[in-house]
Amino acid sequence: MDMDIRIEHPGWDLAEFEPLVVRAAVATLTDCGLDPEICEIAVLATGDAAIATLNEQFRDKPTATNVLSWPAQDLSADAPGGNPTPPQADAFGDISLGDIAIAWETCAQEADIGGITLQDHVTHLIVHGLLHLLGYDHIRDLDATLMERLEGEILGKLGVSDPYTRADGL
Repeated sequence: MDMDIRIEHPGWDLAEFEPLVVRAAVATLTDCGLDPEICEIAVLATGDAAIATLNEQFRDKPTATNVLSWPAQDLSADAPGGNPTPPQADAFGDISLGDIAIAWETCAQEADIGGITLQDHVTHLIVHGLLHLLGYDHIRDLDATLMERLEGEILGKLGVSDPYTRADGL
């Protein structure tokens, strides 16, 4: 897998963060029928101030959030609850999926409130962000149901509890 990870906040530790990202990405891509070896993603590990700026710039929401994603291809399904279109490889056989940004303070706070480990919460958010890169979303109810089910299945294979069946919902 071609992965570009950039750490821009002192709360993140590359030695701990990178294996979480790789594990979550490989599980998600494999579960979605893709070969992780030909996929490319970029992950920015930042803080609340930077992610709030990005959230305002790209979504007109001037607040911090836990994770943002920018798909390289529009793969969204046409019909509610439908599977997204599979990503297309470039002329070299590589699949560029896009970028993910994740915020330290929000993630740490959500994990603490939810009584879960930061590692499990980060794993969930990487799976969530990667599913967005693959065309899944949670805007329409049927799409949200599909995405949440898939997240729960992938996380279960990773030994992480399903966030949509926990009381906290994180």
